Amino acid sequence: MDSLTDLECFTVTVAEAIATVTINRPPVNAQNRRFRDEIIRIFDVLHDTREVLAIVLTGAGRTFSAGADLKERPGLAGEAGAYPRHNRQVRAAFDSVMECGTPVICAINGAAIGAGCALALSADILVAGESAFLSMTEVDVGLAGGVRHVLRHFGQSDARLMIMTARRISGPELLRMNVVSACVPDAELLATAMGIAREIAGKVPLAVRAAKRSFILTEDLPLHEGYRYEQSQTVALATTEDTREAQLALAEKRKPVFHGR
Repeated sequence: MDSLTDLECFTVTVAEAIATVTINRPPVNAQNRRFRDEIIRIFDVLHDTREVLAIVLTGAGRTFSAGADLKERPGLAGEAGAYPRHNRQVRAAFDSVMECGTPVICAINGAAIGAGCALALSADILVAGESAFLSMTEVDVGLAGGVRHVLRHFGQSDARLMIMTARRISGPELLRMNVVSACVPDAELLATAMGIAREIAGKVPLAVRAAKRSFILTEDLPLHEGYRYEQSQTVALATTEDTREAQLALAEKRKPVFHGR
């Protein structure tokens, strides 16, 4: 993808319909303005790249992301309008992952702290290495934030425990809390995430994108309204070429060939 060749904070590779997005901003993959600009651009491009059927998000080195780059923060207080502009960009960075039409599997390697934790929780499916941990440390430094992102994957009591104590929640604990789908030895982390991505890439692409839209749009809806929307998605999919091909291939006991139509 030529539009993603000038990145400073990430590397993006695509193979077998799977994009691997690797945070690569040493030493701890901290998030600054350039980082946010790039992640928004990456996930917007991948949203429109129909040849990419699944995305794996991970970090280079031993840290997923240690959070916001604090060197930028002093300048925010001294400039009128700086905080609203900063906050808007931070929201957009997380939203670009959540709203990307392609499913995102986050392979959490090492520390995911503060904004790094929120970024991981913006993904659709989470897997963790045994040495990984999530932590929201805002209360340690007199700040607040991240509650709504934490509630996407944590139960109510565990979410409050995490936010109010600033504890590090390790990979095995995240699995016990049902926050991650798998906790594996660090050496197996990327292969595990890629295995999930390959499974997703083998399904009907239009149906997978519709499923992600349903998760996004029904997250805060009551059951009745949410299910009505899902049924409308099924009606729309029923007339597509790929749905007919999936059903015919199942009946004929062969591998389907999808065309995104």
